[in-house]
Amino acid sequence: MVKTIGILGAMPAEVALLAAKLGKEQKKRVGGVDFYEGTLHGKEVVLCCAGMGKANAAAATQLLVTAFGSEAIVFSGIAGNMTSRIGIGDVVVSDKVTYHDAELSMISQNYPNLTEYTADPALIHAAEEACNEAGVHHIVGKVATGDQFVGDTATKNRIKDFCDPACVEMEGAAVAHIAAKNDVPFVIIRAMSDNSDEAGAELLVGKEFDIREYCKTASEITEGVIKKL
Repeated sequence: MVKTIGILGAMPAEVALLAAKLGKEQKKRVGGVDFYEGTLHGKEVVLCCAGMGKANAAAATQLLVTAFGSEAIVFSGIAGNMTSRIGIGDVVVSDKVTYHDAELSMISQNYPNLTEYTADPALIHAAEEACNEAGVHHIVGKVATGDQFVGDTATKNRIKDFCDPACVEMEGAAVAHIAAKNDVPFVIIRAMSDNSDEAGAELLVGKEFDIREYCKTASEITEGVIKKL
C-alpha cells in the first residue's frame, strides 16, 4: 500500500480545491515551494503548486520524493486538446508522456534511458474509475510537454507530426521523468481547457479567462484517485 502520495499542479487554481480539503494540514516551504502535508480520504498526502514549466515541475517532483517520501505522484491540471476524440472540458489520463521540444536521443542517454515515460497501470485504472464515477468523458492517451503555450495551428501540427499526443502542456514529462528516475509510479491527469489553436490563445492569453471550471474537473478526478489507493 502506498503510504504517502505526492500531488502537484502548475498554477494555484489547479491545487486550491484539493488544498481546501486537506485534514491535519501542515505547511512547509522547501526550495522556494510551499508544500502542504495532510490527509485526504484517510491517505497521507503532500500537495504543492510547483509553478509553470519543466524546471519547476522537475524540482517540485524531486522534493516530493526525497524531502517528503512520496511513493506515488499525481499531477492534476489543465491542457490543450490535440485530438478529435475529446472536447473542451473532457479529460486525458496519461499512458505515455514525452517531451515535444527536446532532443530525446540525448536525454535518453541517462537513467532511466527512455524517450517516453509510462504511467502506472494501477493509477491509470484508478483515474479511469474516478472519471466514470464522476460522469466525466475521458480517454487514456499520450501527453506531450514543452516550455511553450501552444496556441497556433502551425505549432499544433508540428507537435502532432512529431509525437501525435492526445494533449499538450508544460509540465507532465518533467514530472514523469523525475518519477521514473526515482522508480516512483505516476499518472498525469489533464482537463482540456482549449484546442491548442488561435482561438485558445485568444481566450487563455489575450483575455481574462476563468480556468476554475476545468481545474475543478481535474481536481475531482485526482481526489477520486486518492480514494482508491
